[in-house]
Order: sequence, then structure tokens, then C-alpha cells
Amino acid sequence: MSETVDIRELLAYCERLLEPETYRDYAPNGLQVEGRGEIRRLITGVTACQDLLDAAVEANADAVLVHHGYFWKNEPEVITGMKRRRIATLLAHDINLIGYHLPLDGHVEIGNNAWLAGLLGVNVTERFGHQQLAVAGRLEEPATGSELGARIADHLGREPLVVGPTDRPIRRIGLCTGGAQDMLGEAIELGLDAFISGEISERTTHMARESGVTYIAAGHHATETGGVRLLGERIAAEFGIEHRFVNIPNPV
Repeated sequence: MSETVDIRELLAYCERLLEPETYRDYAPNGLQVEGRGEIRRLITGVTACQDLLDAAVEANADAVLVHHGYFWKNEPEVITGMKRRRIATLLAHDINLIGYHLPLDGHVEIGNNAWLAGLLGVNVTERFGHQQLAVAGRLEEPATGSELGARIADHLGREPLVVGPTDRPIRRIGLCTGGAQDMLGEAIELGLDAFISGEISERTTHMARESGVTYIAAGHHATETGGVRLLGERIAAEFGIEHRFVNIPNPV
């Protein structure tokens, strides 16, 4: 039988580990919707969408921990429609919603960027970009853009979009998961051979082609499945509670 942990103790552990106060974020980090005080079952996922909440209800979870939670800056403040239905689900079942955004991108061990770098065999030597979130280093096994795209597809289960050079050897590479396509400019200035993020904009293609730096859009969701899962595993190991990562497929 699993143990239980007080929600305050769980949150204090996350605060010590992730140090959210060191980031200027776009949404509140930590407890976003309060539920029951004792946590036995934890569900983690990338985004607190209705499908994830329904899975948490079915699993009789006490808390849901996500990378993309609620109450983003510049979003409508009223609780209506989709937002009302989501929050109503949490309140009706007394489930806590916990969200960590940039702290789960930047953490040096379990962050999304550290996770993806390790997955692809990048020996990280420096950080750059917005709030020093992006990482850069050398590939353990150099590869062309096409070869690296195939590696990413194998690891993430999603075919990435590769623009710019596809047949030149890539040795020095940078990455930042999610929607960090505009960090490509800094990657170019650093003299990197390639840059990976989750999304791509129209302008990104031209920057990659004209600079000769390969850009790989590997999927916002796909590149951010690692951090929250690893955090859930750490919490479960620390407190002896049940944990399950639920992947709600998203093609973006």
C-alpha cells in the first residue's frame, strides 16, 4: 500500500528542488487549484486539459501536476466555458492542480532541456537565450540534419520538421523545448551547427536557410514530456506515493 504526504510538504519539496522564485514566469508556479490535504496518488502530464483531468478522476488521483497549468498572463480573467468546466472538475473531485512552467524547462537535472539533451547525446557546455533556459554543447555522435531528425523521431515518436541544411555534419548544437524558435538567432550568433525547439514560425525557415544553421521543430508537446514525468518520479521516490504519467497525444 502506498504512503501519503501532506500537500504542503510535497509543495515545499518542489519549491526547494525547482526554485521557481528565480524565474520571471507567465503563470503562477506551484499550487493553482486547492484540493484535499493528503496526497496518495499523483497524476502528471504536460497540459491540464480536460482529458488529463478526466484520467485523474478515473484514477482517483489526489493531485495533478503539469507543465502547462492555468491563469496565464493576458488570458481572460473570467471563469467561463472551457476554464469553468476544467476547474469545476477539479473542485468537484477535490483534486489539487500543481503547475511548474519555466522551472521545469530550466532545471539542470530533470528539466525538459536537460532531459532532451541527454536523450540526444548532447554534452552540455553552456546555457543561453531567454533567462538562460537554452542549452548548447557537442553531440557525442555527429550527424547530418536528416540523421538527427531520424534520431529525434525514434526517441520522441514524432516526425520532426527539419529546415535549412540537411546533409552537413552537426557537431555543436543548441536546444530549448517548447516554443523557443526565436532563439535560433542567438544560436546563429554562437556559431552552432543546429538548433532544436518544439515549434516553428514562417520566418524560422528563412533564417535557417540563409544562415546555414539547421533548425529542427520536434513538437512543443513531444519535447516537453520529460520534465514533468521525471519530477513525478522524484516525488514518488521521495514520499512513497503512487505516480503515473499520462500522455495526452498532441500533434503540435
